[in-house]
Amino acid sequence: MIISHKYKFIFIKTFKTAGTSIEVYLSQHCGEGDVFTPIIPYVAPHRARNYQGYWNPLPELLKSHFKNGKTIFKNFFLREKYYNHISAKILRSRIPSKIWKSYFKFCIERNPFDRAISHYYMLKYRNNSNLSFGEYIKQGQFCINLPLYTENKKIIVDKIIRYENLSSELGAVFSILGIPFSGNLGIKAKSEYRDKKKSYKDLINDQQRQILETIFAEELQLHGYQF
Repeated sequence: MIISHKYKFIFIKTFKTAGTSIEVYLSQHCGEGDVFTPIIPYVAPHRARNYQGYWNPLPELLKSHFKNGKTIFKNFFLREKYYNHISAKILRSRIPSKIWKSYFKFCIERNPFDRAISHYYMLKYRNNSNLSFGEYIKQGQFCINLPLYTENKKIIVDKIIRYENLSSELGAVFSILGIPFSGNLGIKAKSEYRDKKKSYKDLINDQQRQILETIFAEELQLHGYQF
């Protein structure tokens, strides 16, 4: 997650959408006073900064009716004011309203079928396991991005960049913000996890497709993605 006072933008980091590569790139161009949350495992030359601090948790607790009280208090006592995949909704409650309203807010989204495959390969690689995609489906632990940039099913960021058009759409946003960009981020963080020769269509069977269509139904409908 990034809050850049230098370029006046907020970047909400979604799952498996090149967010780490974007953070690494922008870490080198943004200001010393900007906010960058840590990347785990670390990717050079990214530099986390200004992400710790205290805030008033009461409005956030009241708005959530104390449903997330345990997590909010944990964040507070550990001084984790900002963290990697913080949602736009929570972030908005932790920063001045003037910043939220005036800064350009954006994130990246990706075809959920392709994202599921990317997540599967990451888990398989990190755990050094022989996990099959069928077993991954049965585990039921998926990257669902929708809550990260919506509130009450309404989008609350200014721009959702399509991962499939990443270079061109990111370039357009950077041009508006005045961020230097040659069309290449210069890094593909975590790209070593996946076999690039195979499309998600080659790896997902009909039964698995139907399960994923149910799980990602809201995202598919909102963005018009299809198998």
